[in-house]
Amino acid sequence: MTQPISEQRQCRLELARKAFKDFYVQCFWSWQENPEITEDTIPLIVRALRIHGGAKGYELAAELCR
Repeated sequence: MTQPISEQRQCRLELARKAFKDFYVQCFWSWQENPEITEDTIPLIVRALRIHGGAKGYELAAELCR
């Protein structure tokens, strides 16, 4: 059974926030420390994870794109 769209979006936002926190030093060091993570910032997070996040970051980026 699939999740409702709003629940899927909320899970995606939570995953993006966790990725930002976990990969801050490696990928997001030039960003402000506590940005507001929204649907609009997820593509930027995905891009940074793919470029600077190594294998784990790349896998996480793929999960955010689902």
